Order: sequence, then C-alpha cells, then structure tokens
Amino acid sequence: MLEAHPGWEVCAEASNGRTAVKLAMQLKPHIAVVDLELPDLNGLEATRQIKKELPETEVLIYTMYDTEELIRSVLGAGARGYVLKSDSGQHLIDAIESLTRHKLFLTPVASETVLESFLRSNRQETEQSILTSREREIVQLLAEARGNKEIAAMLFISVKTVETHRASIMRKLRINSIVELVHYAIRNNLVGPGVRIPKVH
Repeated sequence: MLEAHPGWEVCAEASNGRTAVKLAMQLKPHIAVVDLELPDLNGLEATRQIKKELPETEVLIYTMYDTEELIRSVLGAGARGYVLKSDSGQHLIDAIESLTRHKLFLTPVASETVLESFLRSNRQETEQSILTSREREIVQLLAEARGNKEIAAMLFISVKTVETHRASIMRKLRINSIVELVHYAIRNNLVGPGVRIPKVH
C-alpha cells in the first residue's frame, strides 16, 4: 500500500526494534512506521531512540492496542502518529501524509482516548520514569525470558553489568521476582500481553 503511493519509497524493513533503530540511523527516513510489539527492543523504546538521534524523523505507531496509558507513553516517546491495525486502510495513508507535513495524526479512537485522558488529567507519572533507558531495555529482555549471558551479548556489556542493572531495577521497583518483573513489563508496555508469565514452584 505504501510503495504503491506516488512519491513514497519504502527504504527498509526491520523484524525487531534494535534493527529498526540501526537502519533508521543509516538511512535517516522521513517517517518510520513502528509496531509496538517488536522483539529485542520494543516499539516504544525504539521510538525513543530514533527520536533522540533523528529528531526530524517522524514516527508513526502502528498497533492493535489503544489503551490510554499506551497512547500517552507513545506520544511522550516522541511519536506523532498513532494508527490502529483494525482501522488502518486509508487511515495509514492519511497519517503518513500528515506526518510528511509534521502534523500530529491520531485515529478517531486514539483521539477520543487522549481527550478523555486530558479531561481527567493529573494522573500519576508511570513507574517507568524511575528507570533509565538501558534499564528499560533489560526489563524487556528479562521479561522475554533472556538469560544474563544472552542479554550481555546482545547489549555488548559484561554479565556483571547486567547483574548490577538487574539488582538496581529490582530495588527501584521494589519487586523480588522475575514473575513480578514480567507483570511490570506488561503493565508498562515494555512487552506485549502475549508474553508468558513463568510459574513459581
């Protein structure tokens, strides 16, 4: 659909968030269409990193979820477009056209959610603000059942550094188990609700 649009070119595609950020840095696209449920580095964190390095690149979030917290997090991360997969079609084209003009685009459902949120306002800041960007990355990877060695290899850091981050995360969030950490990750949109929560025997 995007490639068929006159004047638009899809310059790259990525199967995970880390690759998406890497390709964005290399190709500097005008617009990045990002799914929230990406492995290795979720769409929200990928958006933060893309916007930090490429402030001129507009990010369009393309997802099946439309919770208030999620939309607030997405806009807070720097995305300026939000399209639900359930009503993509023409909305996707309209959203990208808006973003090429650097204008915000929300589908009707998302707009309504944002308005309701604004009217209620004064909600508490999410716990996520307590964690650093690297700690959020590690929370996602732990919630995806990655081991310390695997995380260390993926992030090019030592196992000891991963263990230090892990201890810091547990302390900051006041949680004591990986099960609680997975619950936290799902609640704060660091992983999708499809993640399996381990049983404790």
